[in-house]
Amino acid sequence: MNTKVSENGPLFSRIVAGCMNWGEWGANLTPNESQKLIEDCLSIGVTTFDHADIYGHYTTETLFGNALKNNSSLREKIQLVTKCGIKLVTPNRPDNQIKSYKTTKNYIIDSTEQSLKNLQTDHIDMLLIHRPSPLMNPQEIAEAFDTLRSSGKVLHFGVSNFTTSQFDMLQSFFPLQTNQIEISPLHLAPFIDGTLDQCIKFDIKPMAYSTLAGGKFFSKEPGEQVVRINKVVNVLADKYDASADQILTSWLLKHPSGILPVIGSTKISRIHSAVESLSVEITDEEWFMIWEASTGEEVA
Repeated sequence: MNTKVSENGPLFSRIVAGCMNWGEWGANLTPNESQKLIEDCLSIGVTTFDHADIYGHYTTETLFGNALKNNSSLREKIQLVTKCGIKLVTPNRPDNQIKSYKTTKNYIIDSTEQSLKNLQTDHIDMLLIHRPSPLMNPQEIAEAFDTLRSSGKVLHFGVSNFTTSQFDMLQSFFPLQTNQIEISPLHLAPFIDGTLDQCIKFDIKPMAYSTLAGGKFFSKEPGEQVVRINKVVNVLADKYDASADQILTSWLLKHPSGILPVIGSTKISRIHSAVESLSVEITDEEWFMIWEASTGEEVA
């Protein structure tokens, strides 16, 4: 179930556990509950965990680190991804006066040092720039990445939410291993704006968040677009004896770029369901049925 993110990149699990909702922004798990969830993920082959410094108003990395402290043997079994570059207004960062982005060399290095302390680890498997800043200097980012790589504190690097031109710019200064982006049947842009084409071109696997559109597919009052998609998904779920979320995940998995879905749920049953979607293989025509349901019209 593991896959190489790129030729020279890390080995990640095909399904990634997203940790944004583990702490204050969601389930508010305790360290013991977090440890149990990590162990449960490992038992079903999910070994990669996705973080960002800002999650839980800068507290969720620490929660996860305390869970690892409870069982130090877990660290060698997992891969840690984290992000930096967004500055949030929060009592935990009283000097931040406005939400903004910062990608200077010193800021990236300082943020990474803090994440290492929070996560109670000596290295991060992959560091991502969370959002592209209009003020980012690619040479300065590359210098930060090179410093962190040389010290062994970060093994691999990538970006999140970058356009193709922004990715190209930074890639020309430093090798990138992924672009983590929003992808779902409700967010088709990466399929047509060149983002996934670029991943194939550079032989890197994209990571995808909000793969179930933040739960919109299961809303009690779904919009017209969701109703159209669900109608197709439910037919396919019956055909393949699968759940709706498994059909939606298999739709992403079918793309030749090798999308790695980041599953944001704290319920192991949901994460397990995503893992089981790896065995669901819809046909090309069925893939386009979901596409057509999303756009409301047949392809040109």
